[in-house]
Amino acid sequence: MINYTWNCRTVDAYPQDGDYTDVVYNVHWIVTGTSDVIDPEGNPYSATSIGTQTLNTESITDFVPFEQLTNTEVVEWTKTTMGQEQVDNIESGIESQIDNLITPTSVTLTIEDPE
Repeated sequence: MINYTWNCRTVDAYPQDGDYTDVVYNVHWIVTGTSDVIDPEGNPYSATSIGTQTLNTESITDFVPFEQLTNTEVVEWTKTTMGQEQVDNIESGIESQIDNLITPTSVTLTIEDPE
């Protein structure tokens, strides 16, 4: 099983947008997946994906002042704007990375030359 953690704490904001200040318009997201499978060193396997998501600020209905924003709220905005298909694609990409760490399909080896 993989647990996904969404970090949407870093944002770009317009200092002034109409009647509002510090209006978030772009989210820098980091998604980390952590497996319940443990590596040889005793740590869970994990992988990360990063990106940005632009938000639509043209029709703000329930403005939340920047000082009151939480990661949970911005994650919700980000996922809603992305749509479930993109969220699923991000998380399945992380799952594939972790699966490849657990069971590699390719390894890099060095030939020992006796010379």
